[in-house]
Amino acid sequence: MYYTCSLIVRSFNEEKHIGRLLEGIKKQTLYSETEVILVDSGSTDNTVKIALEHGAKVISIKPEEFSFGRALNKGCEMAAGKYLLFASAHVYPVYTDWIKKMIQPFDNKNIALVYGKQIGNEITKYSESQIFKKWFPDDSNYNQDHPFCNNANAVVRKELWLNQQYDETLTGLEDLDWARKIEQKGHVIAYEADAPIVHVHEESISKIKNRYMREAIALKKIFPKQHMSLLDFVRLYVANTFSDFVHARHDGVLFKNVSEIIRFRYMQFWGTYKGFKHGEVNTRLRQRFYYPNGLRKSSTEERENAEKIVYLKGNHAG
Repeated sequence: MYYTCSLIVRSFNEEKHIGRLLEGIKKQTLYSETEVILVDSGSTDNTVKIALEHGAKVISIKPEEFSFGRALNKGCEMAAGKYLLFASAHVYPVYTDWIKKMIQPFDNKNIALVYGKQIGNEITKYSESQIFKKWFPDDSNYNQDHPFCNNANAVVRKELWLNQQYDETLTGLEDLDWARKIEQKGHVIAYEADAPIVHVHEESISKIKNRYMREAIALKKIFPKQHMSLLDFVRLYVANTFSDFVHARHDGVLFKNVSEIIRFRYMQFWGTYKGFKHGEVNTRLRQRFYYPNGLRKSSTEERENAEKIVYLKGNHAG
């Protein structure tokens, strides 16, 4: 059967969140033209059961065989859609036209990849919300001059994936690696601000460090000349912590977030430093990844003429 879009979700023990994502997909205006494929790497909870109840196709891979790129490639192989849409199992769309907005930029034949906006919710750590604002601004960009993207909310042309699959050896950032290679072939990366999803991160402090460490290891493999010195660690930690303090004070939430900001930013940049080892960060991507937000408050206005999805409170499992 032919589909306009194949939505591919990677999962491992996501029963708390995946039901909300699948509920949001069913409310999409393009739901009838979309298939859902879950690539599960050994969940021991009800993740697979919930996905099957929502009509998803399920591919299982062994935990020891998992890599981010391999899981994506497995899902893409099964996909029957013209476009391959990727979403984390712990995200959910804000509006009913999310999928439509994500594939709309492909009217430009030169665009190979579109990534959409990400925001946090009430449990998002303050520093994480600042990262979302930095990485995913309020204005769309259909002709981006760097390969930054994020597969928690991204879509590519299947015809291009067939000729260039995801690197299965990377410890992360397989999305950025794919985007860099496709840009070198003359294609364009686009950012769509009007297709937001809520990205729910419930990580311990040690998991935050491990996430940034594995991403730094991957970034160094993709860009071998990329490094970070101990001085860079100190400078970026202090700058981002100070920026968070300023924004939190402006938002009237500094007192309750002081400790969390300090711990989050420390683990973020300590993990990054451990992944890079020694040297100096010197690529064009460092501003998007590591530099703090400007001190001007960004807009949080909702979209006009867009139907917002109403989720049942507390109904994470669907």
